Amino acid sequence: MVQNPVEIRALARLFARYRTPSNARSILELGITIVPLAALWALAWAAYTLGYWWIALLLAVPAAGFLVRLFMIQHDCSHGAYFRNRSANDWIGRTIGVMTLTPYGFWRSTHSTHHANAGNLDHRGIGDIDTLTVREFYSLPTWRRTLYRLYRHPLVMFGLGPAYLFILQHRLPKGMMRSGWRPWLSTMGTNLAIAALAGTLIWLVGIGPFLLVHVPIVILAASVGVWLFYIQHQFEDTFWARGEAWSFHEAALHGSSHYDLPGILRWFTANIGIHHVHHLSSKIPFYRLPNVLRDYPQLVAVHRITLLQSLKCVRKTLWDERTRQLVSFGEARRAIATQAI
Repeated sequence: MVQNPVEIRALARLFARYRTPSNARSILELGITIVPLAALWALAWAAYTLGYWWIALLLAVPAAGFLVRLFMIQHDCSHGAYFRNRSANDWIGRTIGVMTLTPYGFWRSTHSTHHANAGNLDHRGIGDIDTLTVREFYSLPTWRRTLYRLYRHPLVMFGLGPAYLFILQHRLPKGMMRSGWRPWLSTMGTNLAIAALAGTLIWLVGIGPFLLVHVPIVILAASVGVWLFYIQHQFEDTFWARGEAWSFHEAALHGSSHYDLPGILRWFTANIGIHHVHHLSSKIPFYRLPNVLRDYPQLVAVHRITLLQSLKCVRKTLWDERTRQLVSFGEARRAIATQAI
């Protein structure tokens, strides 16, 4: 396994040959994502109007999968990795942002901050999952510990949280409200476009069918998206460090997982599970990430997590600076009780 930051940096430089996108391939991937999404939405609406509401709910599952994939294309656009032309990336990203309820310019900025500071204990709070160390958690008053426990509860993290994030929180540039006019322009412009699109669909199909067809798709896709982001960085042997002990390249490789999903799920999630490679070289288009693993097989086993193994990651909630591992509340409590921390 590559461990030395110098070796990791040298490895990242080798990835430059994968970074040039194919405009034709990108257009094809966009087409085979957005067309089925629109078709499934129309079928769900037709099923609902004919009285087969349960079919509409079943169709929400694959539709949500295509919406997740569309978000991943927006994600590549934000890195300038999807098209060769920057303007094409930005305008496609903005357009997709209306469908994913995600203001493109604002999200691109916060996501860039996430990439620049992933795994850095001195720079947390923007574009990441809130993570406390064991010492920090036990230094809090009881009511704040309770809030953190609630925030980390699976029903909140993957249920209420994603719905709140995409439907409500993204309507304001939270975290950048005093950062000038650009975050506001991105957010308010997206809000107006969402209102126009929703208003048009409501005019065409009615508010009841619109809500009963679209809301399940959005909520399910949001939960899947948050789950993916969680597993990409919240696993037992992830990387967190302070000060000079933190290294961008070391955090990229060892603070990001290889979420090895079954083939169909890899397709719907646009290979985002190959996250350690993505963090090492974020300008690689998603459809070329598997080529990196093919050519550098030593990276396959680096922080590899299967679908079954990922379920256990939900319990890991606090960073133990002594053992350099993510631990559960129970493990942290036992360590405190034995004065191991």
